[in-house]
Amino acid sequence: MGKDSLVRFDWAAKRLLRQKSNFVVLEGFVSTLLGEDIRIERLLESEGNKANPEDKFNRVDILAENSRGELIIIEIQNNRELDYFHRMLYGVSKAITEYIDESDPYARVKKLYSINIVYFDLGQGEDYVYHGNTIFRGLHKKDVLQLSARQQEQFTYKNIGDLFPEYYVLRVDEFDKKAVTPLDEWISFLKTGKIPDKFHAKGLAEARKRLRVDMLGKSEKAEYNAHMEALRYQRSVISTGIIEGKAEGREEGIAEGKAEGRAEGIAEGKAEGEKKKTIQVVLESHKVGLPVETIAAITQLTIAEIVSILKEATAL
Repeated sequence: MGKDSLVRFDWAAKRLLRQKSNFVVLEGFVSTLLGEDIRIERLLESEGNKANPEDKFNRVDILAENSRGELIIIEIQNNRELDYFHRMLYGVSKAITEYIDESDPYARVKKLYSINIVYFDLGQGEDYVYHGNTIFRGLHKKDVLQLSARQQEQFTYKNIGDLFPEYYVLRVDEFDKKAVTPLDEWISFLKTGKIPDKFHAKGLAEARKRLRVDMLGKSEKAEYNAHMEALRYQRSVISTGIIEGKAEGREEGIAEGKAEGRAEGIAEGKAEGEKKKTIQVVLESHKVGLPVETIAAITQLTIAEIVSILKEATAL
């Protein structure tokens, strides 16, 4: 199986996993991660998302509701973001408030899972999968606060933490071992885009069938190829920006005899490289006919920013 014989999951998830016919793939992934059988009832669209393209909630890749009425956010991120943890918090907070009416009792607040698939070194740690939840621990007795029997009966949860959002961070590029568990098989697929015949994790068999490049239509294949080219270009420009930034910083630091000269040069080199890279990705994606919404998903720019770039290029 060739390197690109399977569509990269980071591109395909936004298209394939948002189709009802592919719920079996989404259900397989989420069930494997959470360790229980999850049934997806529907995919959700934010009304604010439709009405206001500038809203940062626009950047949530997949928002689904399971058979228990719980919300599941899935974010797939290629570009490094220092404030990504804040973005996770914002997405969860926005989803919770959007799916409860002002007149509803607090008991109607939905349980939410935030699943983040990142292709960069997010945070500092040795593992490749992290789980975060809320625990109320006594300052003096060190015991964990639990729900009362009546609360457990009413809310169908056992622990207080079960009512609060849970976060999962999959640092895909940190996975460098042989796939042993079903979750390992999914992460291996997310990293390589390959699904060996020996992989049997829930949902992967369907993913193997549906994510083949040669099964894409003409327009989808063109969009996929443009996305892959954009990713390759991004990596190249980012690398170049870092190298040039380091060189410029080193020269300034030596000339001025100040350590901050080097740091400033690196920062300016990175920023300039990122800006040029993003503009080029926008122009190339537009040239091959990608819609503005898709370009926004690839570049993480707002629609207004993309329109501005295209107007400036046309005026040249």
